[in-house]
Amino acid sequence: MFMKSIWTGFIGVMLFVASASAASSVLQGIVKDAKGHPIQGADIRIEATNTGRLLRTVKTNVNGRYSLEALTAGKYRVTLVVNGAVKASINNTTLEPGESTQLNFELKQTRASVTVTKGKHWVWIPPFTGSRLPGRWMEVGDSSSWAAENATANNIVRISGEELAREVHSRNPGDR
Repeated sequence: MFMKSIWTGFIGVMLFVASASAASSVLQGIVKDAKGHPIQGADIRIEATNTGRLLRTVKTNVNGRYSLEALTAGKYRVTLVVNGAVKASINNTTLEPGESTQLNFELKQTRASVTVTKGKHWVWIPPFTGSRLPGRWMEVGDSSSWAAENATANNIVRISGEELAREVHSRNPGDR
């Protein structure tokens, strides 16, 4: 009687394992840059769409290939991250039970453009640290401004606090 119950339990476990492995899905693909070359070391993140919880992350190999195995069937968000920047996100990737889904990423070349307008611009001067005085907007012209010479593509100017104070006081002599 004892041997029969062990045998029945063993068969039950084997059937459960077989059904679980048959129902698991695979997500795989390749990641290429704008020139068609594979991207090594890119992160592929998979999240459950119903909870938003990160389930797994895998890196692409030398050939730009990735494979996520033993996933349950359902809807997922798949995100491609290259060098820490999100390059693509697909919100409703559906995995069918027991099937392999191919999801390839081919990045496109985009040109960065910066539009420069001539004239005067307003710059926000934040309050000084430890001061209860509010920040203020300051009008800055293109021709004689340190901002026009040092602005980057994101319109970010990096200067020292002393230089900023000199600039503010030279434009507003009554603030001393």
